[in-house]
Amino acid sequence: MELQVLVSKKGTKVVRTSELYQVLELPVAQYARNVKKWINDVYEFRDGIRKPVKMQDFAPRPTKDPLLEDYYFSIELAKLITLNSHSRVKQKYARYLFSLEDKVENAELLTKEQVVAVLEMTKAMGLVSCQTASQQRHLETYEQRNGGSAANWWQFRSRLLGYSPDELREKAEKAGKTAKGKSQRQLLLAMDKYEMVRSGVIDLFMGMGKSERYARNLGDLAKIFARELRVDIFDDRPGTAPSFLPNVNSAVVQEIKGQESGALLALW
Repeated sequence: MELQVLVSKKGTKVVRTSELYQVLELPVAQYARNVKKWINDVYEFRDGIRKPVKMQDFAPRPTKDPLLEDYYFSIELAKLITLNSHSRVKQKYARYLFSLEDKVENAELLTKEQVVAVLEMTKAMGLVSCQTASQQRHLETYEQRNGGSAANWWQFRSRLLGYSPDELREKAEKAGKTAKGKSQRQLLLAMDKYEMVRSGVIDLFMGMGKSERYARNLGDLAKIFARELRVDIFDDRPGTAPSFLPNVNSAVVQEIKGQESGALLALW
C-alpha cells in the first residue's frame, strides 16, 4: 500500500495519521492508544530533543467519525514515529519518508556569524576547562531529560561520540601505546587531540538542547577547524595551569563556562 503525501496551503508536506498507521500494519484495536502516545512522546527532531508541537509538527484532521481521532503529521514527525514503531515494514516507509525531506535542511545551515562563532569555539576548546564545563553542562541537561537521573549517562555519551573508554584503550594498545591507568582525556591527547575539541563542542550543543545529529555535525566541523588551525590542548584547570596559555577570546571562554552571558551562544 502506498502512503499518500499531501501538501498544505503553506507548502508543507504532511501525511494522515490514520493512513500511516494502516501502512505500518499496526494493530487496529490499539490505534487510539498508540496515536495518543505518538503525539506525547519525545523525539530527536532536527532542532532538538522534544515533544511534537501542535500546529508545527502535527495538526488535528477533521473527520466525520467522532470516535476517530485523526491528524496531519509533518514528514519529519512521521519518519521519527515510523522508526520508533514495532512495524515489520518500518524500514521501507522510513526510507520513503526520508526521501521526501529536503536534502539540505534550513535548520542545519550556518550563517556567516555562526561559522565565525564555531571557529572561536574551536580555539576555546583547546582549554581543558572549557571541555569539562561543556561536559558538565551536557550532563545536567541529560539529567533534566531523565527525571533527575544520570543513569546510563556514560553509555549514552559513548554512543553519541562513537567510542567508549575501553575501545580507546584497545585502539591505543594496538598502536603500541601505553593505555593502563590513563583516562579517556589522556588517551585522546596521545592519539587524537583534535577529538577532544570535537567532543567538547558536541557536549556544548547537547547541553544547549540541540539534537544529536546537529551537535555531531558541529563537532565534526570544529574538529576540521582544529586540525587546520593546529589547535593545541592546554590543561588550564586550577593547580595544573601551564606557564603560558594560547591566545583565545576570553569572553568566549567565559561564555562557554557559563560564567557570563554573551553573543556567541545567542546565535543558536
